[in-house]
Amino acid sequence: MRSIVITGASSGIGAALARTAAARGWAVLLVARREDRLIALAREIEARGGRCATLRDDVTAPDAAQRIVHAALQAFERIDVVVNNAGNAKPGHLLDQSDAAIEAQWQLHVAGPLRIARAALPHVERVGGGLVFLGSGLARVPAPGYGAYAPAKAAVRAAAIQLRRELHARGVFVTYVDPGVVATEFSIASGMEHKPQSWHATPERVADAILRGIERRATRVNAVAWQTAGTVLGEWMPALADAAMQKLVVAPAPQPPDTHVSASQVANEPPTAPAAPSPSDEPGDPFDAALEPVRRRMERVKLPESFVRDLLAAGTTISLHDAAMRWAGMPNKNERAALHEVLAALAQAGFIASEGDETWRVLRAP
Repeated sequence: MRSIVITGASSGIGAALARTAAARGWAVLLVARREDRLIALAREIEARGGRCATLRDDVTAPDAAQRIVHAALQAFERIDVVVNNAGNAKPGHLLDQSDAAIEAQWQLHVAGPLRIARAALPHVERVGGGLVFLGSGLARVPAPGYGAYAPAKAAVRAAAIQLRRELHARGVFVTYVDPGVVATEFSIASGMEHKPQSWHATPERVADAILRGIERRATRVNAVAWQTAGTVLGEWMPALADAAMQKLVVAPAPQPPDTHVSASQVANEPPTAPAAPSPSDEPGDPFDAALEPVRRRMERVKLPESFVRDLLAAGTTISLHDAAMRWAGMPNKNERAALHEVLAALAQAGFIASEGDETWRVLRAP
């Protein structure tokens, strides 16, 4: 049985591709950070007679590639195809993003996938398999407000072309995928859109195109041909693309150097002014100082300071999704944006450190 490794498999294109591949007889290794979703997806696939295994891991971790390869070989004894699908976009103007934010995008979209490809290559080569890289139309026509994401995806496109030419003689195919704009959590989580639009492609359509591309060893998959044609036109006619971007894309407002764009701005709310200290504030308390710029925001969405304080258990990891669910049950976009802004403020104050994918490591308790 052929096996396929899919990163970012807990939702969107990755989950749809896992379902599609399993239904067509592939054994699937699901890799993502959200273990609860991986387990639910694995149960769904197995209930339909498919074969799969799961691995909770972060593809940006230096040793993740070895764990992924080991898990696939343990489960299936072979690796035919690796699909590097994991990704996210952190909104903001490129030069307003910090070194850490730019590095996080590079690690997630370029360095991490290349480490996985390097570790898997001997096994993929042994069975004449292939490597798949998920790109973006923004690799050709970058859009204001996507910061380091567009340059990282341009690097993915170049790396896929280079690997295709380097590995051709070894019998390994390399496929670059332009998925188009897809109705998934991606654009909403990135803060650039509030809801899927009618013209967005479905994850299932894109997954089907990717798998058909894999099975015919395609060099390129344009999942939504008309969208790819639009980006090609924009690449050929940069002046036209520049004019269109000014009309169609609302970029986040400029921020001071070395900071992230606040979630409130991304959600099209006016930026929150710093609150005046309350009488109960303790002078010199770093935790209180960290929350000052977002205290009014917290009050508007009724986010308790005690809840935020309880999140900061040293040595633990905070997931925005999990924390928002614990606080609000089914958070709306404003509640999610507010919590993201609070976590960004805590990161700026050194209480937590971003690990990418809307996850932070707690460095110290209040």
